[in-house]
Amino acid sequence: MNVRASIVIVGFGAEEFLEDCLDAAQGVAASEDEILLVDNGIDHADKRRVDWPDRIRVLRPGTNLGFAGGVNHAVAESFGEFVVLLNSDAIVRAGAIDALLSASDATPATIATGCLRLAEAPDLVNSAGNPMHFTGVCWAGGYGEPASSHAERRHVATASGGFMAIRRTAWDDLQGFNEAYFAYHEDAELSARVWLMGGQVVFVPDAVALHHYDFSRNARKMYLLERNRLITVLTVYPSGLRRRVLPALALSELGLLAVAAREGWLANKTDAYRWLWEHRRDLRRRRAAVQHTWVRDPDALTPLLASRIEPAMIDHPPLLKVANAGMSAYWRLMRPRTSAR
Repeated sequence: MNVRASIVIVGFGAEEFLEDCLDAAQGVAASEDEILLVDNGIDHADKRRVDWPDRIRVLRPGTNLGFAGGVNHAVAESFGEFVVLLNSDAIVRAGAIDALLSASDATPATIATGCLRLAEAPDLVNSAGNPMHFTGVCWAGGYGEPASSHAERRHVATASGGFMAIRRTAWDDLQGFNEAYFAYHEDAELSARVWLMGGQVVFVPDAVALHHYDFSRNARKMYLLERNRLITVLTVYPSGLRRRVLPALALSELGLLAVAAREGWLANKTDAYRWLWEHRRDLRRRRAAVQHTWVRDPDALTPLLASRIEPAMIDHPPLLKVANAGMSAYWRLMRPRTSAR
């Protein structure tokens, strides 16, 4: 039997909502779909496994591959025409997978990203596609806003890896996630490459999953977020875009160092710089490989990039308001007047 979609779920640690996620996925998946669970180190997995639906295919790589590596591992073992990513704490609603697959079939290289809603407030958005600032910072788009305000299908800068779909042939052409990321920002990096290779990223409002979202920041997460967004800027951005971004990026890094010192993650911020320096040759090789894949005008990504950093899940300190004003003015001057498809 041909497999339509491979639904990939990656688990690690306590996974309080995993059983609910698996039950919902099995309930809405078509008979010609497969569901793969990557056990990156799920607590008490052997005991819990007896309660998992028989249809779930469990993959145990034997070590924690992170989200990026875990997804790549599952896709390599999968058979579906489409790849669907679903967070282990997300409850997919009926019809959502069909809606994603229909949208991801629009072009050979389309990422369809669903409407993640807050499980505790299902009428409110968790992510309706994610904005990406020109310095590489990403956040959950539409967070806390009524879902009714995001009822139209539209292009977005980046998909949310919490619930998205892409044709398997496009995934293979892109060689999947960059496993060096381990976790965080891999969905944004993949989205940027899709736009530049001639594809698109589409928000699908009727592809709904309820997400048990808990925004948190810790030192390890900040290290990965900061390191990974800089990898994206350094390796994915076309040369013209990178040249325009670098002056503002350098200035913003000084401000971030001050924030990191005040909030107690300065060592993690400097560790991110250290990693970039130690892997500079790998980054040059990665950049050379990625830049050869572009088939679109290299400025195609530029109009999708935000000029202000406006995550709704955090209070905006006065420094951010000042920085946004300066960065917006800078980007108005530096951004070429082009438009994405």
